[in-house]
Amino acid sequence: MNLTIKQLRAFLTVADTESFNLAAKRLHLTAGAISLVIKELEEEVGFPLFDRTTRRVALSKAGREFRPAAERVLRELGVAMLTAQDVKNKTTGVVRVAAPLFVASALMPQAIAAYRKSKPRVQVRLVDCAVEELVGAVEGDHVDIAVGPDRATGESVRRVSLYETPWVLWCAASNPLARRKKITWAALARHPSVVASHDYATHVAKALHALPPDRHFTPSHTVTHLSTALGLAAADLAVTLCPAYVGVLAHAFGLVMRRIEEPEVIREMSIYLPTTRSLTPAASAFVDFLGPFLSERAQADLKLVDTRP
Repeated sequence: MNLTIKQLRAFLTVADTESFNLAAKRLHLTAGAISLVIKELEEEVGFPLFDRTTRRVALSKAGREFRPAAERVLRELGVAMLTAQDVKNKTTGVVRVAAPLFVASALMPQAIAAYRKSKPRVQVRLVDCAVEELVGAVEGDHVDIAVGPDRATGESVRRVSLYETPWVLWCAASNPLARRKKITWAALARHPSVVASHDYATHVAKALHALPPDRHFTPSHTVTHLSTALGLAAADLAVTLCPAYVGVLAHAFGLVMRRIEEPEVIREMSIYLPTTRSLTPAASAFVDFLGPFLSERAQADLKLVDTRP
């Protein structure tokens, strides 16, 4: 059986108006065209849908039984078309986003809340993971996109840089380094310091390897989680080093930020996108929003916290 939407719509319009002429006017067709469409539909279903007289057209008994099914099909088609329109207009859908702990807890909630104001029916589902799992999450289709610091990617994932974020010093306001106008790695080496081991070893230690011996820096202590380092710094037991993008959480600990110079170690906040599959319209729209939003917030945070006494 090969029913068409045109046939079902003509059938229901004739059933409502009980007239081929009125149905033709409503559908902007001729009465002859309507009669032909109904005849084709009756041939498809195998029974007469209307009892015809010279004065009126009325549903047959079989036509009355068939009508609810036809109405249901057109109703569900209407819902499908509205859904397709929403998807096309990027106003609905689910977007899965992976982010490491501090990005997931400090940056992404603000972005999601701001995006929801303009696209309330788009569901952004946040997946927190380790930094080293970002690329794999996109590659394995566990998420649509990922957001986090720069990582190496393979052929199936591409990285788009959003903005640069320096590694900075975070310390208690009472710490002597908070009053310094210029902080170098050599000066920092004379103070107790704590770092989160994995990220520091992967990026900062490599960047400082080429420094001359008189400017070498080695942290006093390493911990597994950055939140531990922030807590120790808040108690003024040590200073800590981490990218500036953790500022939302660092401020919650009452810490102040100072840039470290000679050299300044830079990370890049990035979006990771699949290269072997296309994004949904909702995910594509969220990517377009996310880049400018995070970049603007990062610039504002650096201007706000990077003040010198």
